[in-house]
Amino acid sequence: MSRGLLVLGAVLAVLALWSLTVGSSDISLVRALRALLSAGEERADIVVRDVRLPRLLAALSAGAALAVAGAVMQAMTGNPLADPGLLGVNAGASFAVVMAISFLGVSGGGALMWVAFLGAGAAAALVLALGAGGAGPVRLVLAGVVVGTFLGALTMAVLILDQATLDVVRLWTAGSLRNRQMAQVLPVLPWLGLALLAALLLREQFTILSLGAETAKGLGQSPILWQGIAALIVVGLAGGAVAIAGPLGFVGLVVPHLARLILGPDYRRILPVAALGGAVLAVLGDALPRAVLGVDVPLGVTMALIGAPFFIWLARSRGAEA
Repeated sequence: MSRGLLVLGAVLAVLALWSLTVGSSDISLVRALRALLSAGEERADIVVRDVRLPRLLAALSAGAALAVAGAVMQAMTGNPLADPGLLGVNAGASFAVVMAISFLGVSGGGALMWVAFLGAGAAAALVLALGAGGAGPVRLVLAGVVVGTFLGALTMAVLILDQATLDVVRLWTAGSLRNRQMAQVLPVLPWLGLALLAALLLREQFTILSLGAETAKGLGQSPILWQGIAALIVVGLAGGAVAIAGPLGFVGLVVPHLARLILGPDYRRILPVAALGGAVLAVLGDALPRAVLGVDVPLGVTMALIGAPFFIWLARSRGAEA
């Protein structure tokens, strides 16, 4: 296990450094490192520090946060195909951002980050309120689908009627990391760090929670209490990730599911691997199209292109097992 984490960490470090060299400006790795370590004001220094580094931090933090949030969500619901979107965080963040721009005239990137975070949290709170009570995780999933669909429809209606707002948010809603700035990313990182630390410290409790309510009670755990704690952590992780990177699908599904297939059901092993694996997937998905195609493809689009074949493979493999 520790060897696997070291390998993933090394892969992530290599990808992170490589991503600093990828873009329209031809900057070598040595030059990129010099830009990070110096206070120079040459063009390469500005590109690396003000354009590529914030983008890298956004991909790292959002990927790790969404993967861990997906793993916690799967433990919380007992559903290996659950992801943070089931709590309505993506739909809530998008709805809040669109409303703020269209009706309140909010335009600053930093302000929109907090609007997205609050919208994600409010939507998740609504889903949890509607999903509380009987029927266990099934009711929560249904509440998430209803709230997400409703908020998505309202968001789309506003965008259809307000072309100016559509022009402002279309890249953000596609999960694009283009033009991310340190002032937008840094304020959210402490919240993400706290939520991520909490998830890693409590991973043994999530393993127990994933065994089901009756088994958890037999082991001395209160399922209701720990489902609430898990939901708060998911909101912190997914809400912060959406605020930084926009609505990103599939990261919270693909990475923890693959980690479980490889490592088994123990969340003490799944969560650290998911954190590193999510960061690897996000950084690679953001940088690879620019390196290979010379095109800045939004990360949300890349994740969809990866996630759709994964779903097809998963459906076929499960069908074969049945």
